[in-house]
Parts: sequence; structure tokens; C-alpha cells
Amino acid sequence: MNVYFKDGNVATKNLNPGISVYGEELIQEDEEYRIWNPRRSKLAAALLNGLENLNLEESSKVLYLGASTGTTVSHISDILIDGKIYAVEFSPTTAKKLVQLSRQRLNIAPILGDATKPKEYLNIVEKVDLVYCDVAQPTQTELFIKNMNLFANDNAMGIITIKARSIDVVQKPKKIFKEQEKKLKEKGFKIIEKVKLEPYEKDHIALLVEKNF
Repeated sequence: MNVYFKDGNVATKNLNPGISVYGEELIQEDEEYRIWNPRRSKLAAALLNGLENLNLEESSKVLYLGASTGTTVSHISDILIDGKIYAVEFSPTTAKKLVQLSRQRLNIAPILGDATKPKEYLNIVEKVDLVYCDVAQPTQTELFIKNMNLFANDNAMGIITIKARSIDVVQKPKKIFKEQEKKLKEKGFKIIEKVKLEPYEKDHIALLVEKNF
């Protein structure tokens, strides 16, 4: 996977040299790299905290749920030189920035859509190698499962970043995380890795899963 660790930071090789996407630092070595800010990207936080088994090839296809303005999407774009990212975002205002990013990075396909209703973009998205879900709402695990069942290919993995406080503000995060893991296992998913995201994100965990089709 085209991810690099430099002086305690995680970085990706810049697909568009000279262009910073969200104000991140660019560093010049043999080539240009973009420092991947773990306080702006939960995937960067997971990688810095030891996520090991995620394997993205240059030609991989990714469905990204909760793409926002494209911070994390842009780094995945660096990795997938010959691949494709289907980036789903619900907010029209936010999606405009995603569209602008896709004009610079042709491997990003922005989709204005509702991740809880994946059939609405069924005719746009092909089978993918990874479903990445960063949608902070109570039904996040359920919508993740729906999208995995519709779009994941036979060998696909999934990543869901769970924010405990978006599911229940009263229960302890540890209990919430166990409940969400149980839901995934009951639907046929195997938990490959669990990575907490502190100190970058409070009461968050990233789960790397695969489905036994």
C-alpha cells in the first residue's frame, strides 16, 4: 500500500504535485509527499495507531460513505493511482467542495446521496474492494452492513469508524463498541482489527472487517 511513515507522521505520495488539498504540509524528498493529518482524518489516526491489515492496491475500487469535503478521500486518491473512489456525501453544500476536488483528481467520483439508501446509487457504483464508512449517526452500523452487502466484492474488506457519542450519549463507549461488534458478527462479518483512535479522536474506534459470503 502506498502509505509512508515519515518522522512520526503518515503521508501519501502527492497525485497532484505542488497542490495542497486542505492546507496539509507538503514535503519534498525524491518525490513530493502530503502529510496526512490524523486530527483531520480517522483513517490516518488508525494507521498511526497500528492498523496493519488494510491492503489497498493502486487499482483498487473504494466506496467511501460520509466523504465530507474530501480530506481522507484525497489521500486515498493518492494511493489508488489507477483505481476509483466512489465518494458519497449527503450535504449539497459539502458535496460542492468534493466536486471541485474531483476535477483535480479524476479517480474520485462524487455522489450526492444518502448512505442509508444505497439502492439510490446502485446504478452508479460498481463492486468494490473496500467500503469505508465514516457517518456519525445512530444507525451507522446498519447502513454500513447494507452497503457492504450491495457493493462489496468477494474478497472485499470494510472499515467502519464508530463514534460512541453519536450512537448513545449515556452508555459507556466500551459497551457501545461491543454492541456494534455483535451486530456485525450476527450479520456474518469477521472483525480483523480493532483500533482505538485516541488521542486524535475521543471515544472512537475503527473496525476492519470482512464478510463471509
